[in-house]
Amino acid sequence: MKFGKIFKKQMVPEWVEAYMDYNGLKRILKQIRSYKHSKLTRVASRVSQQAEALHRSFSGLSFHHRNSEHGGDIEDQVITVDTEVHQQDDSHRKLYKTKFLKKAEEGGEFEESFFKKLDENLNKVNRFYREKVEEVLEEAALLDKQMDALIALRAKVKKPDASSNTNLEKHPSDKVVVDETSDDSTIRTPGSANRDMVHGIDRTSIPEEEASHIVTDIVPVSRTSGNEEEDGAGGKQDLHEILERVKMNEALESPLSTLKGFFGDSKEPVSKKGLKKAEEQLRLVFSEFYQKLRRLKEYSFMNLLAFSKIMKKYEKIASRNASRNYMKTVDNSLIGSSDEVNRLLERVEVTFVKHFSSGNRREGMKCLRPKVKRERHRVTFFSGFFSGCSIALIVAVVFKIESRKLMEKDYGTAYMANIIPLYSLFGYIILHMLMYSANIYFWRLYRVNYTFIFGFKQGTELGYREVFLVSTGLAVLAFICFLLNLQFDMDWKMKAHNTLPEVIPLGLVTIVLFILFCPLNIIYRSSRVFFLRSLLHCICAPLYEVTLPDFFLADHLTSQVQAIRSLELFICYYGLGEYMQRQEKCHSHGVYNVFYFVVGVIPYWLRFLQCVRRLCEEKDSIHGYNALKYMLTIIAVIIRTAFELKKGRNWMIMALVSSGVAICMNTFWDIVIDWGLLRRHSKNPYLRDKLLVPHKSVYFAAMVVDVILRVAWMQLVLEFNLKSLHKVAVSTIISCLEIVRRGMWSFFRLENEHLNNVGKYRAFKSVPHPFHYYDDDETDDKDD
Repeated sequence: MKFGKIFKKQMVPEWVEAYMDYNGLKRILKQIRSYKHSKLTRVASRVSQQAEALHRSFSGLSFHHRNSEHGGDIEDQVITVDTEVHQQDDSHRKLYKTKFLKKAEEGGEFEESFFKKLDENLNKVNRFYREKVEEVLEEAALLDKQMDALIALRAKVKKPDASSNTNLEKHPSDKVVVDETSDDSTIRTPGSANRDMVHGIDRTSIPEEEASHIVTDIVPVSRTSGNEEEDGAGGKQDLHEILERVKMNEALESPLSTLKGFFGDSKEPVSKKGLKKAEEQLRLVFSEFYQKLRRLKEYSFMNLLAFSKIMKKYEKIASRNASRNYMKTVDNSLIGSSDEVNRLLERVEVTFVKHFSSGNRREGMKCLRPKVKRERHRVTFFSGFFSGCSIALIVAVVFKIESRKLMEKDYGTAYMANIIPLYSLFGYIILHMLMYSANIYFWRLYRVNYTFIFGFKQGTELGYREVFLVSTGLAVLAFICFLLNLQFDMDWKMKAHNTLPEVIPLGLVTIVLFILFCPLNIIYRSSRVFFLRSLLHCICAPLYEVTLPDFFLADHLTSQVQAIRSLELFICYYGLGEYMQRQEKCHSHGVYNVFYFVVGVIPYWLRFLQCVRRLCEEKDSIHGYNALKYMLTIIAVIIRTAFELKKGRNWMIMALVSSGVAICMNTFWDIVIDWGLLRRHSKNPYLRDKLLVPHKSVYFAAMVVDVILRVAWMQLVLEFNLKSLHKVAVSTIISCLEIVRRGMWSFFRLENEHLNNVGKYRAFKSVPHPFHYYDDDETDDKDD
């Protein structure tokens, strides 16, 4: 595989714009090569009379001859790299500018543009790397304070009656500093021979449970010059003093904490439960911080490798030995000489192993470095096998119906109208999973980081093959049950008292629910737990904090109204004993009809509550408008319900008007807000500046299809009857079209979310810290 493809594959998707523009530099090198080739062609044509002699002479002066006795002198004469130092925010910023000394030569302007772009990339990479290193250093300092509080809390919980004079001692020699004055910025820890390299804790003198020393500070030298005097000799801090300055961060993430936060103070006394929660939260913080450090290290390595590769290509094409001189500059730059990230990686590993895995390094590293999920051939095999079986079963069902001419008989039509709604539930689920599988395939194809957006734990996310396997497996199971139903019920008039076939759909639902709620570690347990957790958050809205997976799932539930109504049909059909008479008369029950319309409103109501919660927390008006959109849809459904019950021309007009307004609002929101399209002044007219799909026509086609399917879906909501088709068939077809529309919406929605993350270089999720220092509030007030 060529390096360009490897380089692109190894990029952090959200940092793509911060990487070296390897392909752009290759394009300039192609211009240099084509120019040199044309130059050689012109020279050969002018000396055609002495072609043979000149050919031998030209071969002797080959541009690829690198073993010149004066190779070093030639290299010194090709380029010179100047370093400009700029003062910014109490720190030095170095900019590199290369001067190409052969500009006067014919075609030298191409090589000069190459080095100019090379310098731009080197400065860009160094600037981004410096910003990220400063971020992780600040985050490391915050983690130091979090570990101070955790160690103090552990000591308090283990010995609640201990004297408040217990000290946490910070030795001046434990200070970890970063020397920013040299090119090769390093972290130095003086006087820590017998101490923990991360915390500077002398375990040989005082036990850990007494928390004798706190975590070392990871701060720049310039920031520590005047602080050691404040700490005094030994820098002792009282355990009680630390706990007095710290409180637990009570995020309103659960129904209980939300209610406590709404009705009063949610502060709880220190307890083992609180300690355990803090430890779990800090484990997540350390894990995410470690992943960030690893990605930053990979970023540095891949860019250094890219600079080396592109300079070798330049040497080969231009026949100039400038690589060694320029790579010396790259190696002395921040990205080539800085070692902070490596040292932080080592320190985080030691800290995590010691404090969160009881000194077991193997277990600790499993948490910090989860295994990358490997593609399994058996998944592909069984996916193909189940797909073939599903097609064969569909053909068998069609032949079974046609051979008995079931649809030509009076009771046959009634039978199909009775049985299809029961099995359509599985059809909706299968189609939705197939659309999700297709989305994952295209997300991976266009490098949309869906695992980060959804917050999947590394190594547990499902690929498109696994989702396709589950959907085809469920399809095989559903078609087998449907075929058995047909076989047993073909002569149902002669076997009026045989109710066993009618229980088959109920048995299929039972199997699916058992697999979904099965606590055993089988059939992708982590993904099932993730789905059920998000589903619970949707149902309990607005008591849970709203995250992207929660409102994304809630949006998908609005497209599964018919599937939810099918569940209601199961309850009526089997709960009220309708299956004993083999007739579906649920609509004759007044309670069923009421719930039939209520169920259609519930998904939109849940989404409305989520928008209200986000509006209260984030104070962003966009969530208010989004809540208004769902309220308009709810009103449209309610008015149509009143029209169905009361009839009348006035109700019909109100239903048409409310539905039209809901269609316009939802379509506008899909295209403009969720997809970010229809930007008049963008680089791509009426689309957006950045597009992942190379063909612009795809976006215009998607907008047209979304409008058409929105209108078709509203027919399902309002239940307009089309006389030429059966009502059940119409509702089933339109429900399937809505699921297809939702799948299309999902791709462009996540594409837009991914591009927003790319614009902000947001490649890691923000995990809240368990402890909050009152000193931070005072600092913020002073800054304000």
